[in-house]
Amino acid sequence: MRQPLRWPWLDFDVDDVAAPAIAVGVDVTETRAEVREHWHRKGQLVFALGGGVTCRVPGGLWMVPPHCGVWVPSRMQHSNIATANARIFFVYIEPGAAELPDHCCTLSISPLLRELIIELSECAPDDARCDFLGKILLAELPHMPVQQLHLPISAEPRLRRIAEALVDDPADRSTLAQWANRVALSESSLARLVLKETSLSFGRWRQQLHLIVALRELSSGASVQRVSGDLGYESVTAFITMFKKALGKPPAKYLSDTAQNGGSAFVA
Repeated sequence: MRQPLRWPWLDFDVDDVAAPAIAVGVDVTETRAEVREHWHRKGQLVFALGGGVTCRVPGGLWMVPPHCGVWVPSRMQHSNIATANARIFFVYIEPGAAELPDHCCTLSISPLLRELIIELSECAPDDARCDFLGKILLAELPHMPVQQLHLPISAEPRLRRIAEALVDDPADRSTLAQWANRVALSESSLARLVLKETSLSFGRWRQQLHLIVALRELSSGASVQRVSGDLGYESVTAFITMFKKALGKPPAKYLSDTAQNGGSAFVA
């Protein structure tokens, strides 16, 4: 039998609530919060209004920057880590209540949806107003643009070992050859394996991890200088150049536009 597992401040099991959509708001304290791997009968939208949340699912690592949401389908195993001082909302949706993807993805959240989520979190599930707000939210959510802020993580043991090491120490600048030696492969074999399993080159795969970590830390208030150093860049300029090339804008501009536009600042 599934054991209900939830954030420490929730005093009920969301799967016991019959409403098509309910929302719970959480203000994280000065220290980060984490909930280990679990699943819900309901689908879950993780929305960050401030700070950041990182979701791990079996096939990847998903970042929830401010004014965006990560959709976790019904019964999918996942874990969540919230940065210090984050303001986050969890929207729990009954299976089949809205035409949402059957896979994990990052969604932009419009200003309308943002306000609906906030209002929904402040009313009781059995309130008629809650039902009305939920219906509007479920009608609008499927139309939100999908962003690509995730790191594909293969189940292949050697790649998972590398991924976990880089997540723990994103500043590790070991070369492809050095990583290949650690997992007992040739450099060319490891390069082919990464491309096969993730559809990305090793350099692009590691850069994607850096973008996820950078957005999480910048969203929680860290300076560009600090994030640049934590990721092992030789200079702030090199970090800003990488960020701008990947996301179309320098860090400060990207975060500012994301906040103003309700999460739609991503450039593929």
